[in-house]
Amino acid sequence: MNATRRFLILSLVSFAISAFAFQASQIATSHTITTDDLVKILQSPKADKPLLIHVGSHVLYTQAHIPNSEYIGPASDPSALQRLRTRVDSLPRNKFIVLYCGCCPWTHCPNMKPADDLLHSMGFTNAKSLYIPNNFGTDWVQKGYPVAKGE
Repeated sequence: MNATRRFLILSLVSFAISAFAFQASQIATSHTITTDDLVKILQSPKADKPLLIHVGSHVLYTQAHIPNSEYIGPASDPSALQRLRTRVDSLPRNKFIVLYCGCCPWTHCPNMKPADDLLHSMGFTNAKSLYIPNNFGTDWVQKGYPVAKGE
């Protein structure tokens, strides 16, 4: 096998491994929360409210997002991960945080796993990733859950 062919094969394998590593389906179920459970918490007057952080695209966020959530940017982008790190760095490590995206089906989302990995590597023990099986429109908006629009 010549060097060019070997390089191409190794590049494709590396790309496939890195793409697989960013799939939300690789997030531990203990790190997730369902949309139904989050809505119950948000609607409960006694529940500890989480810090809600949107780690998807700005277009998606402006179209519809969970009220009182903060936009960080797509966590597949290193600069957005740095913004996330900066945002949470001073918080207590037991702070209830919920990350969400909803750009695409859970099994294809490039944003959730990097954000989840970052928070857990920083020692956050109560950080959850919102499990959105299909997309934000189907699994949140169409269910009639609370939505805000714009910035």
